[in-house]
Amino acid sequence: MGKFEDNLTFEDVINQTLKQIKPGTSITGTIVEINSKEEIFVDIGYKADGIIPRNEYFSENNMLPSEELKVGDKIKADVLKLNDGQGNVLMSCKHAKIKEIRNEFKQKVEENKIFEEVVKQVNKNGLVVLYKNLIRVFIPISLSDVGRDEDINEYKGKTVRFKVIENDERAKKIIGSVKEVKEEEKKKAQEEFWNNIEIGKKYKGTVTALSDYGAFVDIGGAQGLLHISEMTWGRNQNPRDILEVGQEIGVKVIELDKENKRFKLTYDKKGPDPWNKVEEKYHIGDVVKVKISNLMPFGAFAELEKGVEGLIHISQICERKISKPEEELKVGQKVNAKIISIDKENKKIELSIREIEGTSQDTDLMVNEEKSVAVQDEEKGMTTTKEIEKSMINTDNNKEIITKD
Repeated sequence: MGKFEDNLTFEDVINQTLKQIKPGTSITGTIVEINSKEEIFVDIGYKADGIIPRNEYFSENNMLPSEELKVGDKIKADVLKLNDGQGNVLMSCKHAKIKEIRNEFKQKVEENKIFEEVVKQVNKNGLVVLYKNLIRVFIPISLSDVGRDEDINEYKGKTVRFKVIENDERAKKIIGSVKEVKEEEKKKAQEEFWNNIEIGKKYKGTVTALSDYGAFVDIGGAQGLLHISEMTWGRNQNPRDILEVGQEIGVKVIELDKENKRFKLTYDKKGPDPWNKVEEKYHIGDVVKVKISNLMPFGAFAELEKGVEGLIHISQICERKISKPEEELKVGQKVNAKIISIDKENKKIELSIREIEGTSQDTDLMVNEEKSVAVQDEEKGMTTTKEIEKSMINTDNNKEIITKD
């Protein structure tokens, strides 16, 4: 055996060693050189090094070998030829890498994993991404997050997160969906939200919609109602005059119904509650100057001061019967009103204009009656005086008659 080996030429030894390597075999080796032609020389543990030409190199990031590799790095490649004509094993990492990427992609699809890639192309039908700069995935516009008013061209170069919902390798048809990822993330966020929400907890929220009765605020996972009564001390302000859509505000949970997934919020109002001192400042029977703030079929709301309002029932607006408050009042009008009841706990004050008018009329009537009586007395006095004078004249005449006689 030893004698046989002694008779072998160097070429025979190389060939005998290389017999252990077959074309198509995948080998992992160590990079020993990257030359100016971007050729990669690899120590594969044999007598001859492997060589990977530039055109047999594949980059996920579309880069040159020297831009992302260095001497000492491990690299996996497939054997193409046992001898490239210069004593090196011709290898390709392109085939090995493509195979690796395809297997990796297939596994991620089977495991329903989320992909994150940059949009390479856009068209009127959707977005095109390349997984590892190799596998083309098409995301239809209906399954993307492109809004109706958005320019789809602006999505080129953006990173999107998606799931593959159809993978037909034979037809080369791979469909992705951004919406599915969004829906899953939303569902997960909501589950986490409802597990952690509690009464009294404070949040930083964003106003998403406004209505006549309040605002809807997203506090991360769900939207809650911020009623107008929790936005201002007053009763009849318009939420649109206080907040705007998109505004970020601090809120606190005051009511919670986890079963029906509902909650109500409160909002930090500016200044102390003016109702705290209502009973000190106002008393039943006081006549106050008020400003009409709102008209309703049943009456008028009037502002005593900022944040304190009272109701003038339609029956308390005037002496005569009216069918609607607009017949006598208008928003912004200032009138005098009498306080007829105060309910601090429920923040209610009842007012009356009618009672002031009634009092005024009663006073006028009393004055008129007094004047009438005075006139009557005066007239009576004048009559009595005339009668006395007449009587005195008659007496004097009688005296004259008696004297003459």
